[in-house]
Amino acid sequence: MPLLAGWLLRHSVVMCLLLHSLVLMTCCFHHAATSCSQSCYCTESETGGKTVRCSNLRLTEVPQDLPNDTRRVYLDNNLITSVPSDTFSDMPLLTELDLSHNELAQLEAGAFRGLGHSLHFLDLSSNKLVTFDPKAFEGLRTRANLTNNPWHCDCNLQMAMPHIDLEPMSLTGIVCQTSEPPDMGVEGVPFLLAKDLDLCVVMKKTTDVAMLVTMFGWFTMVISYLVYYVRHNTEDARRHLEYLKSLPGKQGKSEESSTISTVV
Repeated sequence: MPLLAGWLLRHSVVMCLLLHSLVLMTCCFHHAATSCSQSCYCTESETGGKTVRCSNLRLTEVPQDLPNDTRRVYLDNNLITSVPSDTFSDMPLLTELDLSHNELAQLEAGAFRGLGHSLHFLDLSSNKLVTFDPKAFEGLRTRANLTNNPWHCDCNLQMAMPHIDLEPMSLTGIVCQTSEPPDMGVEGVPFLLAKDLDLCVVMKKTTDVAMLVTMFGWFTMVISYLVYYVRHNTEDARRHLEYLKSLPGKQGKSEESSTISTVV
């Protein structure tokens, strides 16, 4: 009995240690997933969820340790230049994202992937956005603030607009600062509200001219080949005829035929 009691005691201690370690590991993983970013300030309310504030920190990129249970992220007034693909894909509860007053000039394809069902508001105002890739907003139907960016309105932007799923009123924030061609009179005008605007007209004309030049080139080649073919075959026929005339047998028969014809 003393041996059995000792054996049970030792194994009980081991089991307790293992259970304690498991609890600690679970807590650590949970803390890593839900704790605040080291460079930001977090608050949490009973009804509104977690808010992460990273404003005015001179950040040059979006922090990679944002908690995945965050509902609102404020990254305004920093030095962020781009948003890479899948930056927020692990944040399924995010409802508000503020990236205003940064140096954003590029939004990569899939930059906001995973936020299509949760995000309600996206602030991209006061950045350096000139144009955008529609794939950056793929599946995103939120309300967005796109004002105070140096938008360049050209054929590429015109072709991209129908593929943007943002709320239509959000697109009124795209005000043309420059345009191509430059004489379209759209500077200072919301691109969405510019009626009867076709910035692809120059490209279409260029394409039409290129097609005409190509067709003319092919037509010239065909005519040249036909002329060469006719001349080549005419020359061959002439040489062949001269060759036939030079044959003595043919000449004898021809003279004999001529004589018979004369006698008759």
